[in-house]
Amino acid sequence: MSTEQDKEIARRRTFAIISHPDAGKTTLTEKLLLYGGAIHLAGSVKARRAKRYATSDWMAIEKERGISVTSSVLQFFYRDHAVNLLDTPGHQDFSEDTYRTLAAADAAVMLIDAAKGVEPQTIKLFKVCRLRGIPIFTFANKLDRYGRSPLELMDELEKVLGIRAYPMNWPIGSGPEFRGVYDRRTRNVHVFEAQGRHGASEVDEKIVPLESEAIKEVLSESELEALNQDIELLDIGGDEFSLDKVLSGQLSPMFFGSAMTNFGVRPFLDAFLELAPPPSGRPSSDGFVEPAKETFSGFVFKIQANMDPAHRDRIAFLRVVSGHYVKGMNAFHTRLGKEIRLAKPTQFMASERTSIEDAWPGDVIGLFDPGVFRIGDTLLEKGKYDFECVPRFSPEHFAIIRTKDPLRRKQMEKGLEQLAEEGTIQIFQQLQMGMKDPIVGVVGQLQFEVLQYRMQHEYGADIIVDKLGYSIARWVVAEKFDAKAFDWEGNRQTVTDRDGLPLVLFRDEWALQHAQDKHPEYTFQAHAPQLKASSVIASVG
Repeated sequence: MSTEQDKEIARRRTFAIISHPDAGKTTLTEKLLLYGGAIHLAGSVKARRAKRYATSDWMAIEKERGISVTSSVLQFFYRDHAVNLLDTPGHQDFSEDTYRTLAAADAAVMLIDAAKGVEPQTIKLFKVCRLRGIPIFTFANKLDRYGRSPLELMDELEKVLGIRAYPMNWPIGSGPEFRGVYDRRTRNVHVFEAQGRHGASEVDEKIVPLESEAIKEVLSESELEALNQDIELLDIGGDEFSLDKVLSGQLSPMFFGSAMTNFGVRPFLDAFLELAPPPSGRPSSDGFVEPAKETFSGFVFKIQANMDPAHRDRIAFLRVVSGHYVKGMNAFHTRLGKEIRLAKPTQFMASERTSIEDAWPGDVIGLFDPGVFRIGDTLLEKGKYDFECVPRFSPEHFAIIRTKDPLRRKQMEKGLEQLAEEGTIQIFQQLQMGMKDPIVGVVGQLQFEVLQYRMQHEYGADIIVDKLGYSIARWVVAEKFDAKAFDWEGNRQTVTDRDGLPLVLFRDEWALQHAQDKHPEYTFQAHAPQLKASSVIASVG
């Protein structure tokens, strides 16, 4: 490995933020960008009157609804670190996008609401991180409001998630009396002053050693006494810090703060970038690929259409796994079996793009997609192997899609095709005579709302969504399959996917089990036959 490559890998950090909806993920993302110098004024998602929206929420529907419905990539530099922040949707109906994005991350920041603790969506995403073995850092948010005690939150992490937490800092006060945090490593107290700016700009911060006389000038006698008691309790009864356990996902460094007021954000960012791992390699069909490998390799984990509505273009998000990407280079596209030119690479600040000349392991770059990329595609400078780290999902909700205006059918078909390539929907064709309207499958119900909105605003096609009573999709593996003879019972329907492969939509688990018992000659599986089972998650729920 070259000295330059070694240096570039060591300074990179690529991570995702996971949380339950309303834990403050978008706000924390904004504040990390603020302290990283990527933005100069943080726009609160709730500040609708001022028309300031979250930097990471770039879609029109996200701005109108105040929710994140798609992942975005946010890149900035901070204290000689090149940071790739993968912002993900918090709503469970968009878990599919979040799960795929986690395949491109080397660490995760688990954000929890200090008043609500560990919530259902957090549990699901935590399990995905643990399965991947990536380090998990915890940020207990909203300390500016009254909530559970820090010890209670630590205990809940262990009982609910099965992971021990090591508090890297400790809050001083809570609610309106939240004054600052104590850094256990440096034994310094960070006292913050909000000054009524509601966290729109960096907060004033005073750093005072706990053992100094000056500490009595910033903390009251009761605050100081309570802090010393807490520190003694942690030192005697708490875990010892182990970076090895952190990197193996057995111990979670825990931080306390308030993203809304910026209290504790900079101490967290400083410690996180120091402790989080540099880019790691990825498993492939030819063994594990290390980032230090000299030849370029990467995989597509996301495709996004219409990031620039004026040009109606598509961008493929590629995680660089190894080697050195150089603008204009050629790479072997393993699925297509041919070399393609990787031109016009960009880096992102949500929807804003910057042209780049090169990229290193850990970086996420955007490639102009003329229709040659799919999620999971592998690109290689040399060799022939595939990365096996991007999960695929079986949809759980289905609907027939019709256009209100027959003259706009072409627009509808184009929109559905492009959104299917993004991975947000799956399109199935009906087999019955005269049934030309496609069936769309999604993982979460809210995706139908997003589909209608995007079809209207991005493709000019008003659509009708007729929901179906199916909840399970299974591909059929058989030497010979007669769909007409199979469909007569009425609690299932056979369709074909975009590759022409047959699959069956079942009303419920009973209908699936009945079909399995009655037709042992057929195999029903939750992934398309040509896909590897190791890269599939049958159900997000």
